[in-house]
Amino acid sequence: MASRTIRFKLYALLSLPIVALIALWTFVTGYVVGDFFELRQATALYEQISAPAVALATEVQNERKLSAVALSKATSQPEELAQVRDLTNKAAAAFRLRATSLESTTITTPELGEAVNRVIGEIGRLRSIRRDVDGRTANRLQVVQAFSRITDAVYRLQDKLITVPEIELYQQAIGLQRIAHARDLMAREDSLISSAALAGALTHDEYEAIEVIAPNRWLLFSEGMAVLDGELRGPFEELLSSPRHGRVTELEKEIIETSRLPRDRSAWHLAAAEVGGEMDQLLVTRAKLLNDRADDAAGWIIMQIVIAGGLGLAAILGAVILSARLGRGLAEELGDLRLAAMDLAEVRLPQVVERLRKGESVDVEAEAPPIPTTGTTLEITDVGRAFSTVQRTAVEAAVGEARLRQGFNRVFRNLARRNQSLVHRQLAQLDAMQRKTSEPGALEDLYRLDHLTTRMRRQSEGLVILSGATAGRTWRTPVTLMDVVRAAVAEVEDYRRIIVPPLPEARLTGSATADVTHLLAELLENATVFSPPNTPVRVQGEIVGRGYVIEIEDRGLGLQDVEREEINERLATPPEFDVADSEQLGLFVVSQLAARHGVKVTLSRSPFGGTTAVVLIPQTVLAEPEPEGVPAVRALE
Repeated sequence: MASRTIRFKLYALLSLPIVALIALWTFVTGYVVGDFFELRQATALYEQISAPAVALATEVQNERKLSAVALSKATSQPEELAQVRDLTNKAAAAFRLRATSLESTTITTPELGEAVNRVIGEIGRLRSIRRDVDGRTANRLQVVQAFSRITDAVYRLQDKLITVPEIELYQQAIGLQRIAHARDLMAREDSLISSAALAGALTHDEYEAIEVIAPNRWLLFSEGMAVLDGELRGPFEELLSSPRHGRVTELEKEIIETSRLPRDRSAWHLAAAEVGGEMDQLLVTRAKLLNDRADDAAGWIIMQIVIAGGLGLAAILGAVILSARLGRGLAEELGDLRLAAMDLAEVRLPQVVERLRKGESVDVEAEAPPIPTTGTTLEITDVGRAFSTVQRTAVEAAVGEARLRQGFNRVFRNLARRNQSLVHRQLAQLDAMQRKTSEPGALEDLYRLDHLTTRMRRQSEGLVILSGATAGRTWRTPVTLMDVVRAAVAEVEDYRRIIVPPLPEARLTGSATADVTHLLAELLENATVFSPPNTPVRVQGEIVGRGYVIEIEDRGLGLQDVEREEINERLATPPEFDVADSEQLGLFVVSQLAARHGVKVTLSRSPFGGTTAVVLIPQTVLAEPEPEGVPAVRALE
């Protein structure tokens, strides 16, 4: 009866690959068929949405340039601008008609439909932009940026349209899209420079815009060229190496280097018009060529459907026939091997790993004996021997990792201790030099060196904490929390941005002073680094029922809810240090220091959109209030 049960399991095991093969055949066939329909859908999207969107972007580029030029002239709106506006209106109407047609809406996803609606919404702002141009209530840069929001919406829509399942076609489409975006950036430059040539000079804001646009154009052009194949890239390479494009690049560099218009102001207009027109033509022809390739790929996919379907069905039939002849004579051997493998995977290896995590010594020979095999089948014997090798390798790797982790800790601790000694000596030397110097300039330089040395000391202490040891600095007497916060601010590079109003009177025990100072410095450093350089970082303190709360608030972009919850979880339960996770060393140090003294650190959303770090210092590390008449200890070095 037992033999029959194992045989049943063997047949069940052999049936799994057959079921998987059937599922795989069904998936592959369906996937190839899906690719065919997606290619046809991509072609329809190109004809109904992409092509009208490109035409709209071209007309908006022309109107953008002429509008900027019109603002540079003292006369009223030229007739040419009215004609260009008419062309833009026609292109906008064509896009709106074709992008919202029944054929388009049946093949667009909600995400793509949202991108189409965004373009239509930006088109609706044309009337307002034109009123600003006609009434001269906006400057050239504002008008160029207003029109550019329309083209940006178009290119974001184009990104959504790149859904070709064939990876090579997808890469080529991405390359053309980047070159098209580079062309739009060049059109923005042309609008600013051509209009500024009429006005006589570039404004400071316009120069800064060109200083950003030009390098981005070069980058997008080079990235797009890098992914195109020879047939698509060839004409662009000829244009890129041509003297006319070189002249455009030289003029761009001249403007960026001199902060003013080029000496030959007409040269830019001629070169930009020639290169821009040629690039527009190349983008149209290359896009059509890529669309033709998509049609050819659809034919190849049909052939793949026939081949994959036929061969897959034959493979399934062969697997069923072969599996029916297997299973006899292997039941007992497979049963023994199964039990040995389960004992290895579920009992022995987890026990060894758990002991290593606790720091216990493990004998590899005793913990990884060979797995016994009682069968005579060569393949099963080889599998048993392989399991024995895997077992021994896994145990040796776990032991080696534990030793390596201990070695890393010792290296961190030794290096940090040495650095700490040097830094303390350097601080003492700087203090002596400051006492001997009265010249303001020299004192300011010494203060800067003192500030940098203090930050170096914090980095050394961070290495000590990573090794699992204590930082080393201690105070015998309590220190006021105001001095602790000030000391933490002194260890931050951008300390001038940190605003610390007077805090409620409280004192910290000497044993916790160094660690709390380090913890606050790490949080202040994060607040200054991840917020704009022109915004302040505010520190507030308050006595609460469970201790003392310090809030550090920045005005940066903030964190996503998922990311903030993950960080709070790591701060609440410090993870084991991972050498590969070098980007989160600050968080690891904060979590270790907080756990050491029972401090609770929580990140929350700031009312200003940034992040607020809330540090709850428990009563256990707070000292008794000072008696009246006794001076507070304020020396924190």
